[in-house]
Order: sequence, then structure tokens, then C-alpha cells
Amino acid sequence: MPDSQPQPPSSSSSSGATVPPPLLLCGARLTDGRIVDVRLGSGRIEAVGTSGSLAADGSRACGTRVDLTGHLLLPAPAEPHAHPATALSADIGGPVPYDPEAVQRRATEAVLLQLGHGATALRAHVRVGDVAGLGALTAVLRAARSLRGLAELTTVAMPRVLTGVAGAEARAVLRDAVKMGAAVVGGCPDLDPDPTGYVEAVLEVAAEHGCPVDLHTDAAEPALLTRLAAMVGGLRPGVTLGPCAGLARLPADQAARTADRLAAAGVTVVCLPQGGCGATDRRGAAPVRLLRAAGVRVAAGSGALRDVSNPVGRGDPLEAAYLLASGHGLSPADAYAAVSASSRAALGLPEVRVEAGFPAELLAVRADSLPGALSLAYSRVVVHRGRVVARTSAVREYCGSATTAELGLPRQGRGGTP
Repeated sequence: MPDSQPQPPSSSSSSGATVPPPLLLCGARLTDGRIVDVRLGSGRIEAVGTSGSLAADGSRACGTRVDLTGHLLLPAPAEPHAHPATALSADIGGPVPYDPEAVQRRATEAVLLQLGHGATALRAHVRVGDVAGLGALTAVLRAARSLRGLAELTTVAMPRVLTGVAGAEARAVLRDAVKMGAAVVGGCPDLDPDPTGYVEAVLEVAAEHGCPVDLHTDAAEPALLTRLAAMVGGLRPGVTLGPCAGLARLPADQAARTADRLAAAGVTVVCLPQGGCGATDRRGAAPVRLLRAAGVRVAAGSGALRDVSNPVGRGDPLEAAYLLASGHGLSPADAYAAVSASSRAALGLPEVRVEAGFPAELLAVRADSLPGALSLAYSRVVVHRGRVVARTSAVREYCGSATTAELGLPRQGRGGTP
């Protein structure tokens, strides 16, 4: 049974900033086949050298050593589309309670589950106004503070309606949400009687506060998507749309023209290969290859984590990448990039490569290749800001008269525990 064990934050310096001790990752395999040692310090990758070379380097103390023999070392994934306020609520059997204590507990557990899978940064979409008020946002912001040093959690404020009489109060709540700490303005225009007016209100608040915009839509209406693209085109900071599964229900020529307009507007699309989302009722996923061919940046998220939209959702970025490769025709490298490089870009985070000078946001998976990591990724070691923050170990045993050695098979051990 896999067992994920996030570590508590390390001690802080007198200035208040967390300074992780030096860390040496030994014997890791890169996607190009090289076996390397990787030295981390001050939250960044300091050096990458052939296996054994950095341990003998006397120019700097190596600090803690982590043996990653048998592991593939990758840039850590990021989760661009999480709903932690409603996560783990599928068994409640009624409306999701927005009691702040319950929301904070669910959100914390949900983030830790996704951290164990490798996501060191997450964007949380949180309902504000109407039944949720600002209580759910307050609870998720508290969870984010309690998890500081383990994972980076940012929030999107999502009002349900922004037009008409009810919308006036909701717009005031949205502004309060940003003042409280919501880093992104968003919502679901499909749920408003006036989708265009909803987007206009979101853009107005985002412009006032210099916030990015992240909108939910699954509408199969090319006119609406085209109008939306025109409205947000050129907006800085950037604009993200998701899940956009409605594009897959359009005739091919209409979908292609809409994809071209999204590309021209510089919109990032976050697809949900697992299906299911707390703000939409339909299943399916966006036409990933069509969007990529048009030049749209496509990131992939996990969406619902065991809530009513997907009671068995696992919140695993590697599952999302696996589905992109197995069901949408992407190469393993492109599929993994959708949950790592593209997702980090959608969140406005710096690029990560396993090279000196880049942020030490890393995921080690017990595998000898990227296809193997996407299909058999049980044991994992997660690094955030230069620290090991989660380890997941899996043990597989075959019970029979023949041993694995007699069968000519490699021994499957506790790969995730260095």
C-alpha cells in the first residue's frame, strides 16, 4: 500500500526565510538516459554532474544525501485546476458544507494528497458569494499558510453570478476576496444569465488589481468562445480557460477556427483528461491535439478530487499525463510537459529544468524511462524549494514457488524510500 509522508517545514533563519540545508540527490536517471548526481542549495539546483562526481567535490559541503538509484528525475508537476474546498466530499450525501473548519481540513488533506503525487504548486478555485460567502476562501487561505514550505497554494475567487441585481453584491464580494488574498480572479460565465456581462465584470476587477484571470467554461458555442477570446486578448497578466471540453463537441471546422482565435488571444487552455469538475456538469476533455496544432498553450489539471463531480478522482498529475498519452495521442514527453512546464507557465511560475541555476522543484519516480513513469509510477520522492517534502513507497511481492531471480526479473523493492 503506498504511503505518502510529507515532512514538516524546516527551521527558518533569523530573517524569517526558510533556508534548507544542502541536499545531494545521488544516482538519478534523467530522461536522456544519463545517470547523475544533483546538488541543491538555497532552493535551487547548484550543480548536475556524472554519478559520483559531486560527492567528491570538496568545494562545498554536500549536506544530506538521498539515494535515487532506480529513479527517473523530472521537473515537478504543478496542479493548475484544483477544487480543494469541495474535495473529499463525495460521501457527504448532500450539499457540500462550507463550514470553515471543515473546508480547511478537507483543503489541507487534498493538497497533501496532491503533493504526495508530486504537485509542489497548486491553483485552487474557490467559490465566493452566495452560500459560500467568504468563509470557504478564508479557510483555503488558512490552509495555504499552514502548508507553506511544503507546497505553494494560490487561490482563484469564483463568484457564481456577476450580473443583474444579485451580481451587484457578488462584485463587491469578489473585490473583497482579492483584498483578502485571492491571487486570481475567475469564475464560470456559463452559469450566469449574461455570460458576456460576467466576463466584463471579471476583467474589470482583474484590471483594478492587476490579477490574472482563470475562467471555467465548457460551452459548445463557438460564438461565445470567440467573443471571450476577443475580450481577453492581450490582457496582461494572462488568461486561462478550462476545461473547454465543449470544443470537442463542435464540428471540426468550427473547433479549428475557435482554436485559432484562442491562440491569437494568447489564452492558455487547461484541460482535464480525467473528466469532471466542480463547476461543470459534463464529462469529456478538450481536443488537445487540435489546440496544440493551432498554437494554443495546453496545460493539464486533475480537476475534481473525490467530490460529486468525480467521486474517484485521484488528483494525480501523472495520471493526467498518462491519459493525454494513451487517449489523446500525445508523446510521453509532451504529455508530461502539459502537467509540468505548461502548468507552471499557466500559474506564472518560473521554468524548471534539471540543470544548474533552475528552481529545485523536482519529482523522482521509480522508473527507467518517461513511458515507464507514466504507466507504473508508484514510488515517488518530491522536492520543493530544495527539500524533500514527501516520499511515497510501494512494495510489490510475487508469492509463489519461483523467486523473481529464478524468473529473471528485477527485484521490486521499496523504491520510493532512499
